[in-house]
Amino acid sequence: MMNCLQSWPEPVVRVQSLAASGVRAIPERYIKPPSHRPLTKNDFSPPQEANIPVIDFQNVFSDDQRLRDEALRNIHSACHEWGFFQVVNHGVSHELMKRTSEVWREFFKLPVEVKQEYANTPATYEGYGSRLGVEKGAILDWSDYFFLNYMPESLRNPNIWPATPASCRELVAEYGHEVCKLGGKLMKAFSMNLGLEEDLLLKAFGGEENVGACLRVNYYPKCPQPDLTLGLSPHSDPGGLTILLPDENVAGLQVCRKGSWLTVKPVPNAFIINIGDQIQVLSNAIYQSVEHRVIVNSNKDRVSLALFYNPRSDLLIEPSKQLVSDDRPALYPPMTYDEYRLYVRTKGPCGKKQVESLKSPRPCSEC
Repeated sequence: MMNCLQSWPEPVVRVQSLAASGVRAIPERYIKPPSHRPLTKNDFSPPQEANIPVIDFQNVFSDDQRLRDEALRNIHSACHEWGFFQVVNHGVSHELMKRTSEVWREFFKLPVEVKQEYANTPATYEGYGSRLGVEKGAILDWSDYFFLNYMPESLRNPNIWPATPASCRELVAEYGHEVCKLGGKLMKAFSMNLGLEEDLLLKAFGGEENVGACLRVNYYPKCPQPDLTLGLSPHSDPGGLTILLPDENVAGLQVCRKGSWLTVKPVPNAFIINIGDQIQVLSNAIYQSVEHRVIVNSNKDRVSLALFYNPRSDLLIEPSKQLVSDDRPALYPPMTYDEYRLYVRTKGPCGKKQVESLKSPRPCSEC
């Protein structure tokens, strides 16, 4: 399987270049099957905007016991009921968020030959990319991206981060540092809410110095037929948790809730947090990852930054012993994150089939 991850199965087409060429009809490679397309204006039940929970995160570590307990209860409820929530007063500078988002928007405005210097391969996915998965003939998503490793430091290579715009590398380093600190605090909140020692989940990930953290900057170009395709196909995130800086001006993220797709309306200066598959495994499914997707827009492009806060890749992840009992046996076998993510890197986005298939050893045959 590793051999197929050395190169893409077909020549890579940059979606931004396609969109800029003025095409009025999207190529067949991007047209989703009818059942996978976003709802259109002709449907009887268009997507609703989702009021996913909004948490005032500064209260989580308040000296006021009442405020702290209330904030932790709200996070627990959001994790248990939604798998998604937004955090405000999270400690990351709003100015840093804005500048980092803007510098990536500038990167995607650069000539394609400049961006092409950072072209990625499926071996590590690091760099400038336009597809997930290596299956030949797969239906593709309407997006480009830039992917980079941030933690552990041994995997961090700023030399392959964009040198242009000039401030990009410095901003990525500062942004990564601040958002990873937030990730550690979220992990402590999850631990406390699950009745575990405050540092248990973080230790299961390798500790703050050894967690795996990576950044994927998503660019969703304008699309002439947004009703036929998606910016990102339905999937749950394979890692631990995701800290998303959305585009405040253009909604696009949709969350699957009770069989319906709900469009998330970003709160100004908030991060959107979602539970990944590894937290589902560690919590023995008390917290569950949630399927989500991205729709595209015919009038506006969109940029978002997803920081994935993951276990160190060679550590075995399994349900926490304290959350396993005769009444609630371990639902998942031990597996390293390296083993786990190889699946999504091969198949591409595949709903929740991967994590659910672990409960019974039936491989996912198609996406």
